[in-house]
Amino acid sequence: MKGWTGVTWDSWRDAEEIRARLATGADPEDWGFGQRPLHRAASYGSPEVITELAARVADVDAPQDGTTALWEAVLAGRPDNARALAAAGADPWRPQLGGWSPGRLALAGPVPDLFPVPAGEPGLTAAEQATARNARRLVANLGDFHYGGTGLACVAGIDAAEAVRRLSGEPVGEEFMADFLDDPYDHDQDDSLLLVGVTTVPGGCIVTQPWGYTPSTPGVMARLTAGTFGYGMYANPKSGNQGGIHRDGVTEDWDLHPGGGPLPGHTPEEVLTGYLYHYKAIAYACAFAGLHPTDARAVTGPADVWIRLPALDYWEEPTDQ
Repeated sequence: MKGWTGVTWDSWRDAEEIRARLATGADPEDWGFGQRPLHRAASYGSPEVITELAARVADVDAPQDGTTALWEAVLAGRPDNARALAAAGADPWRPQLGGWSPGRLALAGPVPDLFPVPAGEPGLTAAEQATARNARRLVANLGDFHYGGTGLACVAGIDAAEAVRRLSGEPVGEEFMADFLDDPYDHDQDDSLLLVGVTTVPGGCIVTQPWGYTPSTPGVMARLTAGTFGYGMYANPKSGNQGGIHRDGVTEDWDLHPGGGPLPGHTPEEVLTGYLYHYKAIAYACAFAGLHPTDARAVTGPADVWIRLPALDYWEEPTDQ
């Protein structure tokens, strides 16, 4: 990190600071730990810093972990940085993760005219266009809200009443829940982890626990997904979003990272959804299960019904499915 020690997030927007560091020996090709300064500036910096760095590197499209700085600017939703990189010679149509190029990916995003489309570029398929439209609608419907510490089960094809039946839940009185919701963390933890909200939404239902992980556990997801499928997630305040795919009562995949963006090895479909739901973990979980909530109520409350679950070990899948 020679020359870059002490750089903060704000530094990448300060052209004077970056220019001074470069003048005193900071390496424009190496920020340290295998990372490139231009990639960091593309995600967090300003067009002025982009221009300064791009003029000093040997290849403005040099990859880091399989992607170029231009890809990172598109993924981060920084159109001004993307334009600055293109002006410096970056190639918007260079295939990268899952065969997607930054230019083609941008066609699915909020600035579809970010780059001129060259002749022969096929653009998005009808299915990709539909996926992008659904993502924009879903993200807009949910809006922005704090969901740290929330556990969630998004389940296809069943309503709240069926979910309550499958979980053998007992409805909780309104007076108790009003008192509980004033400060969930002021109540017995073991009891609070058995309280969940259940809400019918278009496409299925959502089970929520804004103060805990229970809806995402294998035991709850197994009961809910018999004969169907769903996505469970816990917004762990310590380690980030943790997701799992469950189908017909069985855990299909675990330790996933919804909202984390596209990764090397992802399929073309996974790259697209990773981009569309980058930093939008709740929307991703809903989309996976084919749910179309019209607002955030099913996640934040008030739920259609609040229930208390039986006192079972929900880290174990039931054996009688």
